[in-house]
Amino acid sequence: MSRILITGGKGMLGRTLQRKLAGHSLFIADLPEADICDRDAFDAVCAGFHPDAVIHCAAMTKVDDCETKSDLAFRLNRDGSANVAWACRRCGARLIAISTDYVFSGDLPADRAWRETDEPAPRTVYGSSKFAGERAILETLPSATILRIAWLYGAGGPSFIHTMAKLGVQDGPPLKVVDDQRGNPTSTSAVADAVAFLLDHPDVAGVVHGTCEGVVTWYGLTCELFRLLGLKREVVPCTTAEFPRPAPRPANSALAKTVLGSLGYRMPAWQAALADFIATDFPSVHADGNMV
Repeated sequence: MSRILITGGKGMLGRTLQRKLAGHSLFIADLPEADICDRDAFDAVCAGFHPDAVIHCAAMTKVDDCETKSDLAFRLNRDGSANVAWACRRCGARLIAISTDYVFSGDLPADRAWRETDEPAPRTVYGSSKFAGERAILETLPSATILRIAWLYGAGGPSFIHTMAKLGVQDGPPLKVVDDQRGNPTSTSAVADAVAFLLDHPDVAGVVHGTCEGVVTWYGLTCELFRLLGLKREVVPCTTAEFPRPAPRPANSALAKTVLGSLGYRMPAWQAALADFIATDFPSVHADGNMV
């Protein structure tokens, strides 16, 4: 049994990690009990619990909000991450920090996926702040692991999966869903399993990609979701240009799992992970869009 501290432990991924790592001694470090932006206070939390490992999930992840609240985004995603790394260094804890596909520009041919060795070039405040956090962590603690994930969904949400399921049970015109953005839909369960694997491999340092295998568009993902749920509302493809957002979305955010592959670990196919999620963790959806 290890002593594991989880920042952002009340969030969607944090809740799944709590369940998957229940056999360990866990400390859930989240607001208001623990503030990663307060270096001294967070250091005291770590010193008091003295974890063997820290899984750093806490972040500002609302991509569009980051565009208008850039100071807060950098304070949480860069400075907060630096504080977590310093605390781990002082108490001798292993650090696994969660990052994102948004560190990349998204400008990549459709037949390629981003490798861990590709140079990040973020186009959003969110991506820039997360990449700054990656650098701050590795400068402070070179032994840390940066686990990049993307298109995340999990029990309790919020996520694209939950939103589309609510819309899918309602009457109305065909749903327009973007069909020119490609990525790897990934369940929190698959990520938590990858984290557990990495905890057993303490020599893995640097950047690791941890999304599910296979590539699809948001339109294709919605079609598969509706098939699994038996929803009949029509879905039609559209372009990104038809739904402008404050933060530009990457056209290709698919991640290659080169490091995990070299260790003999394979993430599940996105279709299998989604089917498992629907079968085990997804609530019933009523016709009014409410979930129970």
